[in-house]
Amino acid sequence: MNQKQAWALLQEYNKEPFHLRHAQTVGLVLRHFAEAEGFGEEADFWECVGLLHDIDFELYPEEHCVKALEILRSHGVDERMIHAVASHGNGVCIDLPPEHRMEKILFAVDELTGLIGAAALMRPSKSAKDMELKSLKKKFKDKKFAAGCDRDIIARGAEDLGLTVDELLEKTLAAYAAVEDDINNDDYYA
Repeated sequence: MNQKQAWALLQEYNKEPFHLRHAQTVGLVLRHFAEAEGFGEEADFWECVGLLHDIDFELYPEEHCVKALEILRSHGVDERMIHAVASHGNGVCIDLPPEHRMEKILFAVDELTGLIGAAALMRPSKSAKDMELKSLKKKFKDKKFAAGCDRDIIARGAEDLGLTVDELLEKTLAAYAAVEDDINNDDYYA
């Protein structure tokens, strides 16, 4: 499966611009992590997993990650990709531990990309490119800011990766800033 195929499949189950943008954001951030962490040959795969990670959330929020297994299998998606997609809900909505480094990164950055995006919108530039780590740390500590972003999941994800929360914030902010132009391109997968 390539990115355009993953994007088309995602759009069969997701119509809300917010969900589509989140998928694009996570896909592109995962791609950046793949390249930064020495998995460049798997960058397309990582990006597709990011695109599809919430495929079931819009239509089946109460069965999130569980319904994804069924949807992806019905479309003949590779089991490795299915496991990667579903494992990002481990301990939250499914019992399927992340195994591969990419799966652990997905678990850690899923919520965090939302926090970074919300923080960027509050800046005069509306961009993460000029955001400093200390600014993001302040937003992370403010539980009222982007209250839907689960800080406990972010912290657990950092721990699973062997990182401090600050290290995860720094790496994810850098990834987000690096791909922000593509995130803002509504026709990126056209």
